[in-house]
Amino acid sequence: MVPCPSGEEALELVLSGRCATLIVDFNLPGAEEVVRMASLLPKSQKPTLLAVESGLWPGTGAAFHSGANRILYRPLDTRQVKDALKSTRKASKNARRKSARFQVKTLVYLECDKHTLPAISLDISEHGLAVQAAEPVPITSDLKFRCVLPGAHSTLRGRAEVIWASNHGRAGMFFSEISSADRKQLKRWLHRHPGHAKHEGAHALLPPEDDHVCFAVAAE
Repeated sequence: MVPCPSGEEALELVLSGRCATLIVDFNLPGAEEVVRMASLLPKSQKPTLLAVESGLWPGTGAAFHSGANRILYRPLDTRQVKDALKSTRKASKNARRKSARFQVKTLVYLECDKHTLPAISLDISEHGLAVQAAEPVPITSDLKFRCVLPGAHSTLRGRAEVIWASNHGRAGMFFSEISSADRKQLKRWLHRHPGHAKHEGAHALLPPEDDHVCFAVAAE
């Protein structure tokens, strides 16, 4: 059991692949966002999501709609918790057996007009990012972002141009402004994680064929 003092730390642990079960207290601020982000991961990489709510069934419904696999209600019953953990461990082992390869994911924060939109990277290269967010990403030529690179102990920051976005939260963006120090850090990180595209960045950022997308159009 690893306690996480913040939602961001919890998501970093999930994305590192070292979390089989994520237990989220829905009395804490940002709990719904943490579960929503974790639920975006592919089935073979997603931990079992347990939500703890106050009161009796059916509660507020927020935990269920956020993507939690199971909801526990206070006061917690020891037998119920043991049963939940036992079943989730079994499901997690089966999912990992079916996963031929675990791809490292990164946590990305996009600074939109009046709010911060969290997303998970689908691919990252020297040139840009392809991400999956919980809501549509606005198409803009000047989007601030910060990206938590696992194991780098620092945050990549800059600006990007969103070149396409889907109504399901997927988007592709090219880096338009990034410091030379951050670019060197990104290159070192990519070298340690060959599963991500290093040189074919433009190809990695192309939109999927199975989704309706909008493209940025240059003004005359």
